[in-house]
Amino acid sequence: MEEGARHRNNTEKKHPGGGESDASPEAGSGGGGVALKKEIGLVSACGIIVGNIIGSGIFVSPKGVLENAGSVGLALIVWIVTGFITVVGALCYAELGVTIPKSGGDYSYVKDIFGGLAGFLRLWIAVLVIYPTNQAVIALTFSNYVLQPLFPTCFPPESGLRLLAAICLLLLTWVNCSSVRWATRVQDIFTAGKLLALALIIIMGIVQICKGEYFWLEPKNAFENFQEPDIGLVALAFLQGSFAYGGWNFLNYVTEELVDPYKAANPGEPEDVCGRVPRGGAGLRDRGG
Repeated sequence: MEEGARHRNNTEKKHPGGGESDASPEAGSGGGGVALKKEIGLVSACGIIVGNIIGSGIFVSPKGVLENAGSVGLALIVWIVTGFITVVGALCYAELGVTIPKSGGDYSYVKDIFGGLAGFLRLWIAVLVIYPTNQAVIALTFSNYVLQPLFPTCFPPESGLRLLAAICLLLLTWVNCSSVRWATRVQDIFTAGKLLALALIIIMGIVQICKGEYFWLEPKNAFENFQEPDIGLVALAFLQGSFAYGGWNFLNYVTEELVDPYKAANPGEPEDVCGRVPRGGAGLRDRGG
């Protein structure tokens, strides 16, 4: 980071007005001649976040949250608390995204702050454990929903679920490797579809409430336990809720591909985030942090 700061100072000396240096389309964040194409706008950036949050989790986790919470009222509290934690994390990542404007997300931040070894370990844990398991759950859930109508009286065969999930993962991998533009288009289309599905579920819920089906939402009935309270099960409910909100940090993995990361982080005030991060994107050490 100190070398990056010295490089920025040398660049400012050579280009006091920042004209040629800032205008060059090939100038990367490190000042080299190779850089990622900036093709992701504000709408597509929002689509990436919403598309990653609204995935298989929101259609699978509610059952687990309700079963493990033991009551409707406690399940609602779990959703509120996990949502608040997600908002706090997203605000922190917005700060990190404009303070360290590099693609890579967690890896870039851990590497810059704690060093190369910690960044290497974080990256390989993510590559070997975290992301493969998440993608496997998402792909299997997609396969289950697609094949279930074909087997109305029984469960779909495991071999069919795994084969369709593998095909889905390979297809999406090919799309992401081929073109950022096509990847964002596919993301936008699927995001719209998931939003329509959620809107349909919400509308049907409101219709049922209007018909008088709100027995478990009444305060006197909401906290009526339908199983013995257990702290371990409540912890599992929080885990299920957190899984449903997962994906709020994915935009930071493509920060260098954003047309204007400062605007994406805070559309209302593109000059800074929370009034503290300079538009120059100086590192934490440069700011005395």
